[in-house]
Amino acid sequence: MSGPNQRVLDFKARCRIPAIAAPMFLCSGPDLVVESCKAGIAGTFPALNQRTSEGFEDWLKEIQDRLGDDDAPYGVNLIVHPSNPRVQADLELCVKHKVPLIITSLGAVPDLVNAVHSYGGIVFHDVIKRRHAEKAVEAGVDGIIAVAAGAGGHAGTFSPFALVSEIREFYDGAIALSGCMTHGGHVLAAEAMGADFGYIGSHFIAAQESMAVQGQKDMMMECSAQDITYTDKVTGVGANFLTPSLEAASIEHAPGEMSLNEEAKAWKTIWSAGHGVGATKESLPAKAICEQLIAEYDAAKANICG
Repeated sequence: MSGPNQRVLDFKARCRIPAIAAPMFLCSGPDLVVESCKAGIAGTFPALNQRTSEGFEDWLKEIQDRLGDDDAPYGVNLIVHPSNPRVQADLELCVKHKVPLIITSLGAVPDLVNAVHSYGGIVFHDVIKRRHAEKAVEAGVDGIIAVAAGAGGHAGTFSPFALVSEIREFYDGAIALSGCMTHGGHVLAAEAMGADFGYIGSHFIAAQESMAVQGQKDMMMECSAQDITYTDKVTGVGANFLTPSLEAASIEHAPGEMSLNEEAKAWKTIWSAGHGVGATKESLPAKAICEQLIAEYDAAKANICG
């Protein structure tokens, strides 16, 4: 392979800027996905944000009905882990509806990649370290999501410079960089350091179309980077959370890695966000957030390129 494959290039060409609105647990749904895509940024959501596979298929149908050929493509996040009993059923629905982008977490499986490739889709896999990226490349994925320090949710601890550089030592395919992206210039910076996409999550939590509860949106607008705590005491795996929500829950310890059901319950009242939380000042429509990111990206590019 020499650079991103043609499927990835075609996906990227449909976006106004090389950016993906990340799938956020309990926050991303059809409205956020559709409005992001219509504005030119690829919108995504976790399959498990719908409680059943039947409901998940309803969402797929709704999103496809609302999007047109001129809109950016959309994607779905699948938890590829034995603890997720729905993964096969949800994958079959993704194949049935030809979801353009599949984002896999907690497992890179060649059979899944082949299933998505069968209809022309692409698979990106999120990683926090080199070893995970190597396994994903062996599985044949089309892109790596480098989840660097400061990202919302389950995040790594490595600098984005180090993480992208280490992955680039053995991989020349597509990389999406995740971690504190709240400005269009950050997406351009990601490209400059060797990535192909910016991966933006927390900046959309307070969007009007986000499914996040109002208390979480309010806390997002009140907090800054100093109000983020990285801890494994919630789920047994290191993640970034809004400190006030941790304090309100009086979290002391987690006995070990949680099941998906246990984790879902924890995240309903203990809210995650990345170090870029300070950039969220008000609750805006997703379209306005995307348009601002696009304008900032274009301005930064013009400033640097002259």
